Amino acid sequence: MPTTTEKRAAFRRLHEGGCFVIPNPWDIGTVRYLQNLGFKALATTSAGFAWSRGAADGGVTREPMLAHIAELATAADVPMNADFEGGYAHAPADVAESVRLCVATGVSGLSIEDYTGDMAKPLYDFDMAVERIRAAREAIDKEGGDVLLTGRSEGFIRNRADMGETTRRLKAYADAGADCLYAPGIRTPEEIETVVRAVAPKPVNFLMGFPSDLTVRDLTRLGVRRISVGGALARSAWGGFMRMAQEIAGPGSFKGFADAAAGGDIVKGLK
Repeated sequence: MPTTTEKRAAFRRLHEGGCFVIPNPWDIGTVRYLQNLGFKALATTSAGFAWSRGAADGGVTREPMLAHIAELATAADVPMNADFEGGYAHAPADVAESVRLCVATGVSGLSIEDYTGDMAKPLYDFDMAVERIRAAREAIDKEGGDVLLTGRSEGFIRNRADMGETTRRLKAYADAGADCLYAPGIRTPEEIETVVRAVAPKPVNFLMGFPSDLTVRDLTRLGVRRISVGGALARSAWGGFMRMAQEIAGPGSFKGFADAAAGGDIVKGLK
């Protein structure tokens, strides 16, 4: 098992060139399966974990989320990035304290987003959003500085799809100390290229959580450095579960079990 320091160094190297996929497990079993497939890094999914707790995305508070992140970071032989939502705080000083606690879990990276939690006013005011990223950066630096910080601008997934404002925020987050930039919700090659150019030479994370003809090779050509899938793997698992449960509860059929994974194959993938 690599040390935390070794995993953090490996995570930073992954961001120096090329493109890699960073899928999102939600428990120890999915961590082990994904790393055994050869993925070089993993990331938590706040949504996937929340659903496993019977809550909506954003419905898990800081302490259980920190425990979850620590469990996955400890279980992984590869770097683990934390989907740390908005830092579980509003004020920059409180974001800094949350980030300090997250760093202590052993993660190799974490993200801070600019979503307020209020869809009536979904994004923090520009200056406040930048100060929150700066506070996160300072908290990481006080703890050693080797955890990679991702700055997220949420406009495209919060009904505020303004490319000019999105790139303005991402560039400011880069200047405030974000190592990687992320605008979940952008989809088209034109949008991707615009974001990549705006923050260059900083790396960009792209969220592929929807059916698309775009491949890893395509995204590499567009300049994406890191591809995550957010809650999409968890939604895929829930999709199979829901379809089969509804089939049993409704027509009373069990034919759908033909598509279920064999227990032996699952165990084999965990070793």
